[in-house]
Amino acid sequence: MEYSLLDTVVLNCDLREHGLKLGDLGTIVEICEPDGIEVEFVTALGRTCALVTLSVCNVRRVADSDLVNVRRFALST
Repeated sequence: MEYSLLDTVVLNCDLREHGLKLGDLGTIVEICEPDGIEVEFVTALGRTCALVTLSVCNVRRVADSDLVNVRRFALST
């Protein structure tokens, strides 16, 4: 496995069912061998907006050339 707990990753695709878009940043909170990871996506203030189990092919490592951006996310109450 090329990822470790608490690695920051970038989503490679839209996950519309979770309100997530390509390029969203998440943190690995669980590793599910052989190629699964659980990723937490949070708002800028730290509120969890999605906790999703993904294949490692759905994410990539953060690169030095990546630029962080902010967008609105529809939070459920």
